[in-house]
Order: sequence, then C-alpha cells, then structure tokens
Amino acid sequence: MKRCLVFAVVMGVLGCVSFSSVGVAEEVELAYSGIDEVTVTATRLERATKDVPEAISVIDKDRIDNSRMFNISDALSGTPGVSISSKSGGYDARLLIRGGGLKANYGIREIFLMRDGVPITDPDSFTRLDFIDTQDIERIEISKGPGNIYATGSTAGVIHLISKSIFEQSLNTVSIAGGDNGKANVHARISGTHGQHAYAVSGSLRKDNNDWRENNEFESRQLSVKYGYQINDSDEMEFELSYTDVDLNLPGEMNSDQFNDFKRTGRQRDNNGFFKTRGRYSETWFFNSRYISLLTENIEFKPRFYYTHWRQNHPVTPFIVENGGVDIMGTDLEILMEQEVGSLVAGITYRVDRDDDAKRYQYRDLQTNYDAVLDPGEGTLNQNKGSLAKSQDTKNQVAGIFAQQSFDFIDRWIIDLSMRYDAINISQESQTFSEFNFPYGTVFGPPSMPRSAYGAVDEQNDLDKDFSLHTMRMGVSYKINSELSAYANVASGEQVPFSNELESNQELKSATNESMEIGLKGRSDTWGFDLACFSMSITDEIIAGLDEDDQSYFQNAGETEKMGVEVASDFQIAQIAGGDFWGGINYVYSDFSFVEFTEYYTDKGVPTSIVNDGHLLPYVPKHYYSVHVIYKQENGLSVRLQSDTWSEYYVDNANTEKYAGYEWLTNLNVNYKFLEQHSVALNIQNISDKRYASIVEKNAGSNISYTAGSPRSWLLSYRYQF
Repeated sequence: MKRCLVFAVVMGVLGCVSFSSVGVAEEVELAYSGIDEVTVTATRLERATKDVPEAISVIDKDRIDNSRMFNISDALSGTPGVSISSKSGGYDARLLIRGGGLKANYGIREIFLMRDGVPITDPDSFTRLDFIDTQDIERIEISKGPGNIYATGSTAGVIHLISKSIFEQSLNTVSIAGGDNGKANVHARISGTHGQHAYAVSGSLRKDNNDWRENNEFESRQLSVKYGYQINDSDEMEFELSYTDVDLNLPGEMNSDQFNDFKRTGRQRDNNGFFKTRGRYSETWFFNSRYISLLTENIEFKPRFYYTHWRQNHPVTPFIVENGGVDIMGTDLEILMEQEVGSLVAGITYRVDRDDDAKRYQYRDLQTNYDAVLDPGEGTLNQNKGSLAKSQDTKNQVAGIFAQQSFDFIDRWIIDLSMRYDAINISQESQTFSEFNFPYGTVFGPPSMPRSAYGAVDEQNDLDKDFSLHTMRMGVSYKINSELSAYANVASGEQVPFSNELESNQELKSATNESMEIGLKGRSDTWGFDLACFSMSITDEIIAGLDEDDQSYFQNAGETEKMGVEVASDFQIAQIAGGDFWGGINYVYSDFSFVEFTEYYTDKGVPTSIVNDGHLLPYVPKHYYSVHVIYKQENGLSVRLQSDTWSEYYVDNANTEKYAGYEWLTNLNVNYKFLEQHSVALNIQNISDKRYASIVEKNAGSNISYTAGSPRSWLLSYRYQF
C-alpha cells in the first residue's frame, strides 16, 4: 500500500505543478469525445466522469459503432482493470474487474451487470449474456470496486449496458456484415414518433461457424419492440419486450500436445475433455418498464418493473442440463431529491428468481476404452439425452434498500456518502438418481472389470441459506483547476455465494471486500488521463479450484490482498491531412496475493491440502499494457489500431506453473462514412495471426488445459443510417 500511496502522491504533485499555470479557467469544449463522458452508473446521477470520486470508464458510441460487437469483449478490451475473454467467440465471456470474477468457470460472477438500469445479474450473483443484443448498445459504463449502490451481492464492480434511446430517430439503422469462417452480422432498427408516442423495432442476426475449431458454431436471433409515451414535459413511460433465440457450441480446452498442434496449424482439431459435445441453446423473453415522474419541483420518482423468462438445453460436464422455464421478476422504486446542498438518491429493490423442475440427464451415447487414460476418440458422441440423473427446484430472492447523499455546496468539492443493505435467501431442493464415475472413480477399469459411466444413487439434498449483505462508500472529489481533479474513497461490500457453489459446499460464507482508492483525473481539449491506485482486503473470498476431473470446487480463503495501479490516457498527437491523430496508453499493475488460504482437494481419491499463503492469485498478470492510435477525418474516415500485452501469470492457486501471456495482440477497425447516411467498416482481429491461449488452467491432477485465442479474422460491414 505504501508504494501505491507514494506513487499517487508524486503523480498528484507533478500534476499540480505542471498545470498550476492554467488556473481556474473557463471549461473548454473537448475536440475528441472519447476523453470525457457523462456517467449515471457510479452515483445514479448524471455527472462527468472527472467529478466522480472513483475509477470509472465509459465506452462511447463511436467506439461501439466501430467495433464488431459480436461480444461485449469487442468494446471492453483495453479498459484498465477490466479483463474479458470469450471461450467460444459468441456471447459467452470470462470477465474480471480487479481480479474479481476469477471463480467463474462459466458465465460471469462477482460483477454486477445491468441493461438500462435493469439487473441482468441474478440475486445470487450469476450473469448470463445470451439475451443481450450487442447491436443495440449505445454506450457502456464500468464502475470498479465495491460499494456501488446498484450492486446487489457483488463486490468487483458494475457494468452498465445502455441501449439506444427510443426517442432518438437518428439511430435508425440497417446494417449487414460478412467475414471469414462463416461470419454474418445483420441488424435493423426502425423507430418513429407521433405526437407524444415513440416506438422502435429492432432485430439482429449474428452467426459464426468458427471453422478453425471443432464444435464451435454460434448463432443468435433477436427481436425487440420498444414503446414510449411522453406524458408531459417532465413525465414519461417506456416499455420494452424482446425475444432471443441462441445456439452456441462450446469447443472445449486443449492439452499441451493439442495446443502445440494449434500453434503450428492455427486449427484446433480436438479437445482434452471426455465431454466433447458441450453447448448452450436458450430462448429468452425479456420485459422492462419504467416510469419517470416529477412529483414536485425538486423530487423525481422512478419506479421500474422487469420480468425475464428463459429456458435452455445445456449439455455440459457431466450431464445435459435442461431448464424448462426460469422466471426472474423484480422492481426498483427510486426517488431523486434535489437539495440546496446537493442531492439525495434513495430506493428499494425486490427480485425473485425461480427455476422449478430443472432436469439433469445422462449422455446417452458415450465411448470408452475402459482404461485409466483418456484416449483419442473417447467421449460423448452427440447431445442425445439418456436417463434422468437429477431434478431440482431453486429459488433465489433479494430485498434491498439503498441511499446516497451527495454534497456539492462547497466550492470545488464533491462528497458522496452511500449505503446499501440486501437480505438474500437461496433455497434449493434436489433429488439425485445417478452420478458420473470420473476416471479415478472407476469409470475406466481393466477390460475384465468394465464399469458403467454412470452409477445409480438415491439422494435428497435441501439447501436454505440466508445472507445479510452491507455495502457502503464514502468518496471525495476536489477540483484542482479546470483541467485537474483529485479524489479518494473508502468502500466495503459483500459477495454472496452462487447457488451451485453452495450445492457443492454448504459451508461457504459471504466474502467481505474493504477497499481504499486514491486517484487523479485530467481533462483538456487535447489530452485526458485517469490515474487510480487501490488497495483491497478481502475476507473469506470465495476461491475456485479444479479437481482431478476438471470439476470446479469452491472454498473460502481466510484473507486475500489486492493492490494495483491503473492508468488510462488519450492525447492528441498531431493534425495530419485534414484529420486529428490521437494516441493512448493504458497500463495496469496488479499485486494480488493470498494472505491466508489452505486449499483442500482430492488427489486420486486421497484427501489432500496445500498451504497457499503468500501465493499470487492465478490468471492475473502483474503487468498489462494497451496502446491505441486513432485517426479521424472530417470527410468521414475513422481508423483505430489497438494492441494489448499480458505479462506472464500463474495458472493455479499453488503457483506451480506459469503461462507466458502474449505480446502485442493487435486489432484494426477502419470506418468510412460517405454521402452522410452510408458507411463501410473493416474489422480485423489479431492482425499478426498470433497463436496464443486466452485462458490457461491447471487442475489438482496436474493437467494443464489451454483455451485457444482466436486466430486472425475479419469482418466487412455496410451501414445505412437514416
């Protein structure tokens, strides 16, 4: 922590000295919109990011429009403190904010996601992205660390996806794109207004055959209808109904030999898992409504109601999961009160998530050689269901209250005080009829003693857990002059276990994250930067490991400590050929370690433990760099070149193996707008065709698995905007 404090103080002093001659001048209009943005995620108030007393990043419309947007990772890559990768290239993502989210083997955990103020994250902190139409995103806001009053049961941060406004007809669009490996991306949005009424209809089709890898096709079909009613100058209502149908194949990880073959050929021919036909196929209905009413001259009332219904067929390891109908409904009742001294935001939240009669089935068609080694050709042959293995009912519910008082009556100072309290209940009833016998559990024995892949059991398991979670934040921002602001905050929050984590370990406790952060922000018409230095102490952090059968297990670590520095910058380099040439350098230093963590697992059926005190957290590189250059001309040409570098990192909690990371992974986006309404774009990912692993993991049986990063790919698109 001392290193962080010294670094931040020195940077602050240098900033004050360097720009003291500027004085308190008139605010300048920014020539490049990417430098400063207005955010609503950090405080539920519209406020420039420079005035927010915490680290926050905004991905603006230009960046999103010039990205492929097959996945939100296309827009979030390069954001300091945020790590995102996709195992399949579809909607799935592994997302980390300051190391939070590591425990997720699939989906997103520990990080709270919203879309237009509606929680996408379930009450037990699990997040799916399969029903998010990435073509309908206007901007993305990222708030880092605990203490956010939006976040329920999540401590790593908040990501807010904001869709295109129903009242802005200029966003009407028809676009079509195609690329290598069977890529296709089609989107259309039609909207209009009639007096006080507004509507928007949009649809998207995304497809990628991913021919360079087996079992990796992806297709998403989405349709959305929005309606708005402007009651008067201050009151309005909005409604949205969307339908999404997604097919996603999951390709599986590779062993060392398979990874070396991929590096030679650029193709993944096989995976190292017994379950080779994994996938996720889902249908989702999503409804959202909100009402904004000015009750008095200074009090605004914002009630919201939302409902999601989804079902899925999910062949994974070691069963085929079938959810016939999951219902999530909730409401937020929020009041904003403007005061002479500042403003007050307060409200209540209630959400319930019901997953009744979920089924798990055996794989019907398997091939084994009855030995202790997984040989080529062994594994699942298809996704056909066999006998019923498990039935389960799950209910998660949360009731919460939040409030934030902001003070801005003192010249140059902004003070935010916020709190949130959530009561969460997770209940589950399970009936198990069979279990999979992994290799060390005698699936594979000598031919003279053949065993069945599935063994019969008869178990009834009930789960009923209550969690009381407290969140608080105190932040202070000071305006040094018209270009510089300094800030500091202290915050704490609690992380709730996911229901599947509790199913494997009912002794799991909620994790508590206590954080301190200081920083400096600068904004000008030709440059901008954000410097953040943070220290977090997490008690009972929920840590994931992989057992010898590559099944996730979860335990509480006694204490982990995370210290880091994040720097983001944009600056004008020159004006060339009638255009502006900009550059930017982002850098992250991470020192995340276990202070106290004894890990328990099974090795070849024998209970084993290892002391990981002092070890670094896996998958988090010490150093991360991102460099970008942007060239924009008035005639409509826009070019963005971005290159990312990850330093080496450990691949297991015991720190026995490292992966070298990757250097200068470079993407290119070129967009040309002509005749005012037309534009063409070329997006090239991984220009140099690097053969690298996006994720590397080691299990308790000492097997290392590699998830391939995508080789070079391209997408050419045309857009008509009217």
